[in-house]
Amino acid sequence: MSRSERSSLLLAGLLATAGVAHFAAPRQFDATIPRALPGKPRTWTYASGVAELALAAGVALPRTRRAAALATAAFFVGVFPANVKLAVDWRHRPAPLRTVALARLPLQVPLVLWARGVAKGAEGRS
Repeated sequence: MSRSERSSLLLAGLLATAGVAHFAAPRQFDATIPRALPGKPRTWTYASGVAELALAAGVALPRTRRAAALATAAFFVGVFPANVKLAVDWRHRPAPLRTVALARLPLQVPLVLWARGVAKGAEGRS
């Protein structure tokens, strides 16, 4: 298995794990949904879980990998406000929890770059 293939499958695994987590433990995700979004947080939690599972499937399949990886990069940018909300909401929590919330902010950058790299590695393949 090539390095590019391995990276693609690892990204798909990360997305699938996160997607399943949205259904297995939705309460923790509900708390990250920005209040400005219409509707109930649980609806957004489930919708983002479905999106992550769909992206995982797309990234795992060579035929859809490029488009799905680009959509994944956009998704990672799109969920950034949820990470900001978490960091703000947890600013008075104990130091270890604050650290986790703050660490999620810069983590989005390598995730976006990883997804873009998977897309680039999939160019010209079908």
